[in-house]
This record gives sequence, structure tokens and C-alpha cells, in this order.
Amino acid sequence: MGLFFKNRRKVKKKTSKKVTKDVANKGHLESSQKAFANKQEIIIEDQDSPEATGTVSDSNAAPPDAKEESDTHSNTKARKKRSLFFRKKAKTDTERPKGLDHPELTEKEKDKQKKREDKQKDRDITGQKKAKKDVKDQKTGIFSRFRKGMSKTRSAITGRLDRLFLGKKEITEDLLDELEEILFTSDIGVATTQALIDSVREKVSRKELKEPEKLKSALKDHISSFLEVEPVPHQKPAPGEPRVIMVVGVNGVGKTTTIGKLAYNFKSQGQKVMLAAADTFRAAAIEQLEIWGERVGAEVISHKSGSDPSSVVFDAIASAVSKNADTLLIDTAGRLHTKKNLMDELSKIHRVAGKKLTGAPHEIWLTLDATTGQNAISQAEKFNEKLGITGIILTKLDGTAKGGIVVGISHQLGIPVKYIGVGEQIDDLKEFDAQDFITAIFD
Repeated sequence: MGLFFKNRRKVKKKTSKKVTKDVANKGHLESSQKAFANKQEIIIEDQDSPEATGTVSDSNAAPPDAKEESDTHSNTKARKKRSLFFRKKAKTDTERPKGLDHPELTEKEKDKQKKREDKQKDRDITGQKKAKKDVKDQKTGIFSRFRKGMSKTRSAITGRLDRLFLGKKEITEDLLDELEEILFTSDIGVATTQALIDSVREKVSRKELKEPEKLKSALKDHISSFLEVEPVPHQKPAPGEPRVIMVVGVNGVGKTTTIGKLAYNFKSQGQKVMLAAADTFRAAAIEQLEIWGERVGAEVISHKSGSDPSSVVFDAIASAVSKNADTLLIDTAGRLHTKKNLMDELSKIHRVAGKKLTGAPHEIWLTLDATTGQNAISQAEKFNEKLGITGIILTKLDGTAKGGIVVGISHQLGIPVKYIGVGEQIDDLKEFDAQDFITAIFD
């Protein structure tokens, strides 16, 4: 009997604990619902009245847990507002243009800010002046090297003219004969020399020239007019197509080296350059061009030695088009201008290039050795008859007194001189400027 009541008390006790737990859960649920309702009321009050304190009347007072949760929400919202305010302020300060006065800055801080801005302006101006000076110094350095390279030609022409005119008080026939000899032996050319002497004689007969000292100035002006040659009309590449330049010349004038220097020049201008090794006959010609290509960063298209140069040009143009190259330079085998079969081979290369790309080669540049003097004019005439030369490149001007050939070629053939070589360095191939040439010779 005692065991029965003992078990009954255990069951009753368990049932009581369960009921207590259910009541507690129910009370907690009701408390959470009231807290949620209270939060909604606080949010509505905040939206309607920014100055509301977030408290509620005693009749609707929420349980302690709900009130604590509501306060936490309000504090979080306030922190977000403050954070947003400071972020906007920081962004406004960052975007504010320089030079505007900040109202919160003191007079001392404004003075410091102005001094900083003035120092920055001074640094900018100093930097601009230095950049201009560097460009000027670079140009001066280039001209000095050019003038040095033309020293032998200057001595052969101007030096002899100065000695001829020294002590002379009038222009005589003997003086004009000596002047003609100086010009002719300076490799200006027979036709060009005759044109200059005829011009001087005409001015003397008109009494426009009386003093020998003024002869030098008259010759300088006349030679300058000979060098001002109009560009030869030629095809231009279509948009997106490479500019194809075919470089020709006799043996030993320095075509391959000149092509390497041209590639360096064009690369310095930001162009994408490719080279075609169409000299497949000379020993080590392909290897020499490949060395130049590696040196300047230009891709070289080549076939094995002894292959058809026309096929090399065909493949090189196809590659240049597919790779969006800006310029393609074609190296050709050296050949005597008097050999018809070799000159005909150049014509074949010209035709094949035109079939692969309309208008190609767009330009044909003839490389001449300035040390050959009058023979260079004969070469230019033959190549021009066969191919139609659009530009001349004169090499080795620094090692000869025959620089007058520049004047003869420009006057007799009417072909512009594009570049002149005045040294062995990679940047010693200079774009020809008529006024710089005249200044280097006569001044």
C-alpha cells in the first residue's frame, strides 16, 4: 500500500514539472510577441517624431525583456545613423576641390594649406622647364653629332671657299673658274655645279653680286633650294594594312645594317615592325638580319638560304597582315645596277608583293654609299628607271668629304633624301633635314 502511494507521488511530481515547463514556454512566447509589437510601435513613433524618446505609457508597458530588446534595437539604429553621417562627411571632404577654403580651418591652417599649394605649383613649373630643357639638350646633342659627322664635307666645301674668298675684293672670271673646280671636286655633280655657276654669273652680270664675301651666302641659298624636293607620289597602305618598304642597293652599301637601324627608329616611334629576309644569296645575310631583329625587337620572316626571295616576301606580307604590323621592311640581295638579270629579279619581287597586297611595296628606298661620289648618281638613275625609287638613304657620310652628293642627287634626280648615316651607332641614322644639312656645312 505504501509502495502504491509512493509511485503516485512520483507521477504527480513529473506531471507538475511538465505543466510548469509548458506554462513557462507559453509565457516566454507571449513575452516575445509583446516585444515585437512594442518594437513596431517604437519604429512608427521614430518615423513620425524624430524627437521621440522611444518610451511608452505605463498602461502599455512592455515586460522587462521586451523593453531591453527594444533599447538594443534603438541603439543599433542610432549607431548606423551616426556611421552614415560620418561616411558622407568624409566623402564630401575628399571630393571637395583643391583651393576651396574649408570653413572649419583656422587662419593659420589656411596659410599652411596655401603654402603647400604654392610649393606644388612651383614643383610643376620646375618639372615642365626641366622637360623642355631635356628636349632642347637632346636636339642640341643630336645636331652636334650630326655636325661632327659632316666635318669632312664641311672642310671640303666651306673651308676651301673661305680660303678662295680671303683677300679678294672683286668677283673675277678666274675666281669663278676656281669656284667651279671646288664645287665639282666636292661631288656636287656636273649638272648641279653648272647650274650654281650659271646662277652666280647671272647675278654678277646684273651687278647684284659685287663682293666675293657675299658669294658664299648666295651659294648657300641656292643649294638650299636644290634640297627642297617634293615627295615622290606613291601608294599608301589601306587602314589596318602594313606599310611595306622595299630596300635596294648594290653590294656593300650597308643595306642590312641600314634596315636594322630603320627598324630601331620605327620601334622608337611605337610601331610594330617586321623584317623580311629576302637576301637569300649572300652568305650569312639571313643570320645578320636575325641578329638585328633580336637586337631591336622585330620579328624576322625568312626561308632557308638559296630559296626564292619572292616567296619570302609573299609569306612576310601575309604574316605582317595577320599580325597587324605597322611596317614591313624588305631586305634584298645586293646587285650591280648594270646586271639586267639581277635587276629583273627585283622587278619580280615587286610584282609578287603587289599581288599579295594591293599597292605593295608602298615605297622603294635606295641605299647609296656616299663615299662612291659621282658613281652613286649613276646607280640611282638605273634603279630609278627600273623600279621607281621613292627615297634615298645615304650611308657613311661621316667618313667622306663627298657629302656634296646629297645636293647632286636631290637636284638631278628630284628624289628626296630620307635618311643619312653619320656614324656606326644604332641611332646614328638620322632623318634628313635640309636646313640642318645646310647649317652643318656652311655655319
